[in-house]
Amino acid sequence: FLLLPVLQSISLASGSNLPGKSQLPDAGASKLPRWRGFNLLDKFNTAYGKPYKESDFKLISELGFNFVRLPMDYRCWIKNNDWSQINETVLKDIDKAVQWGRKYKIHVNLNFHRAPGYCVNPPEEPLSIWTDSKAQEACARHWAMFAKRYKGIPNSELSFNLINEPGDIDGKIYSKVVRLLTDAIHKEDPGRLVIADGIAWASKPAEDLAGTGVAQSFHNYQPFEITHYKASWINDADKMPLPRWPIPVITNHLYGPYKPEYAGPMVINGDFMEQSRLKIRVQVVSSMARLKIKADGKVIFDKKLVSGPGKGEWKQEVYVKQWDIYQNIFDKDYTAVIPSGTRKVELEVVEGDWMTFSAIEIIIGASDKNRHINISPTKSDWGIKPCKLSIDEKNGKLTVKSDTEMGIDYIKGRFMEPWRLLAAKNTGVMVGEWGVHNRTPHEVTLSWMQDCLREFRENGWGWALWNFSGSFGIVNSDRADVKYEDYKGYKLDRKMLELLQKY
Repeated sequence: FLLLPVLQSISLASGSNLPGKSQLPDAGASKLPRWRGFNLLDKFNTAYGKPYKESDFKLISELGFNFVRLPMDYRCWIKNNDWSQINETVLKDIDKAVQWGRKYKIHVNLNFHRAPGYCVNPPEEPLSIWTDSKAQEACARHWAMFAKRYKGIPNSELSFNLINEPGDIDGKIYSKVVRLLTDAIHKEDPGRLVIADGIAWASKPAEDLAGTGVAQSFHNYQPFEITHYKASWINDADKMPLPRWPIPVITNHLYGPYKPEYAGPMVINGDFMEQSRLKIRVQVVSSMARLKIKADGKVIFDKKLVSGPGKGEWKQEVYVKQWDIYQNIFDKDYTAVIPSGTRKVELEVVEGDWMTFSAIEIIIGASDKNRHINISPTKSDWGIKPCKLSIDEKNGKLTVKSDTEMGIDYIKGRFMEPWRLLAAKNTGVMVGEWGVHNRTPHEVTLSWMQDCLREFRENGWGWALWNFSGSFGIVNSDRADVKYEDYKGYKLDRKMLELLQKY
């Protein structure tokens, strides 16, 4: 269908009222510049729905950055919830953002955070862009509208980022939609630079698009328990352990003989000079798991935990039809007594499938003067083998250390390496989003960010922090552990700013 009213192309390309020639680097689909900047959320959704602010562009430029990504919700510029009715007033506000980008030497990257037919956030769209031709045509026409509107603006100054964070979608289906949207754009503006987010919520390259003249972007939020600690919109984020970086790896799974590739004991080494108690809170039991606890090789606890129908030791019955088994939630504590003089404690599923736990508490000594050691899992990913832990005492405090840490090498190998390989296939790569929510301790946040920034620089990847102003940003982030600087009407996180400026 046609967009009504039909919009005339506006001339922003000449730049006759702009100071000087663009100083931004050339940009092409096979090789993107090492842009550095921020996401501006003024049209992130209809609840935001605010005009862009020239002061943001001005300050971003003054601080030495040259890129903004504008994640936008199409509902901001339609009328009466009708994909074909366009609000020209809102489009003129987006025009201003493009003009300010040119004025302040900032590359502007337009993104459909909510596209006709898809959004990663609720509410769900009435039609799916992956399967419905009407949604596909609507999205293509909206992009064609912007392509016509900004035709002739150099790729050094403007690019289009098609759809934010496509989820669990087949790569071939995704690439078909990307090509449809790209064709609609290039029909109006043949040279326009197009960037597609990777699949799996922008975490994995879309291999079917490699070398097709479309650059790709990934979003760097790994590990999630660092970047989204206590984020209100994430399920169970309030149950995440206090972040540390690097993360000591303590898996919440214990695997039995049914999963031999992951099976083995969780070992806790320490000097238990007094009789102590170990309390483990069991969560999920897959079918059956026989948990055995040993102290210096001697069995101190042996319990067969069995999930099934009806009532039992569990808190909630859970039947998994796919596997035809019960994986009930126990949410129950079990206790073992550790004899005095013990040096090594082992917890192992010696029979059956697997189980998870949410906490281990070791209570050392007599009840009137006991001390507690709390061990909280830091990883819930499938397939991580149990670790070896050591309990140390320093300055009267007991600490738990793991023999395995998850740091930047883990992120490089598991998440960044596929993007490095994609870049070798004549495909430009950038980091369209990354950052840390304000509930993670500031010291941990900066440490994680510095490790990521080093890798971005090493690989020549540009990046856009989520966000500029807000809980992930360098201004107005409302962190409890930051001493903010009043700076030109903003509450500035100077330490984070200076870290970003180094890279």
